[in-house]
Amino acid sequence: MFVSDLHGSTNRYLKLASVIEEERPNAVFLGGDLLPNHWGATLAGRDFVGDFLAPEFRRLRSTLGAGYPRIFLIPGNDDDRSVEPSFFGGENDGLWSYLHERWDSIGSFPVLGYSCVPPTPFQLKDWERYDVSRYTDPGCVSPELGVRTVPVDPDVIRFGTIAGDLEHLATGHDFERAILLFHSPPYGTALDRAALDGRTVDHVPVDVHVGSIAVQRFIEKRQPLATLHGHIHEAPRITGTWRVMIGRTHCLTAAHDGPELAVVRFDLDDLDSATRELM
Repeated sequence: MFVSDLHGSTNRYLKLASVIEEERPNAVFLGGDLLPNHWGATLAGRDFVGDFLAPEFRRLRSTLGAGYPRIFLIPGNDDDRSVEPSFFGGENDGLWSYLHERWDSIGSFPVLGYSCVPPTPFQLKDWERYDVSRYTDPGCVSPELGVRTVPVDPDVIRFGTIAGDLEHLATGHDFERAILLFHSPPYGTALDRAALDGRTVDHVPVDVHVGSIAVQRFIEKRQPLATLHGHIHEAPRITGTWRVMIGRTHCLTAAHDGPELAVVRFDLDDLDSATRELM
C-alpha cells in the first residue's frame, strides 16, 4: 500500500490503520507531509510523532503480531526537520524504516527514499533544494531564504541540488527492481500539474507543472521498476489520472486534495493491476 500527504489528520491515519488490519499488506509506504501543516511538531500542544503516530503503529504491531507489515516513510516539505529524531526513534523501536537518502529492501526489491522538493512559495525550507541549477521559479522562495528548523551548512543550501543528491545516492546500485519513494513528482507529467492556470508573477506566466526536473530525468535515466510520489494534491483531479509511465517505470501518486485518504494498492509482480481508492 502507498499513502501520502496525510498532513497530521488523525482521521486519515485511523483509516489507514483499519485497512492495514483488514487487508494485511506486506509493506506500506508513506510518502511525506505526514505531520500537521508547517512547523507541525505539535498537535494541540503535543508531540505528534511521540503522542500519536508511534503509539498508533505500536498498537497496530501488537494487534497484527507477525503480520505487521514493513513500514517505509519519508518526510515532505511541510514536515519540520526538527522532528527527525522522533522518526529515527520509531525506527529504533522497529515500527518503520526511515528512508530519506537511505537504501533498504523488501525481499529482492531495493527501496530508496528521498524527501526534497524544488523551491516552493512556502517559507519552511527544511526539505527544499534547488532542482538542477540555482534557479527559483517566479512566485517561489529561494532555499537560501525562508525558515529552517535545524541548522544546515550554508554551502549545502547555496550549491546543493536534487540532481546532485540523486546521482550520489545512485552510485553502485542496480535499479531494475528498485522502488523509489519520492515526495516530489516528476516534472512535466500528469502527476505534477498544479492549479495555477492563468497565474502570473510580475507579468511572468507561472508554470503549471511544479514537480522536479531532476526526478524526471533520474527516472528516465535509471528506469527503476516503480516510483511513488505525492506533494501536488490536486494533480489527479485536474489531469484525471494518478499514474504515468516513464519508459518502463510505473510512476504512481497518492496525493489527493479532498478530505478522504487515498490508498494506492499495488503488487510488485503485477504493477499494471495497481488501484487507487478514496476512503
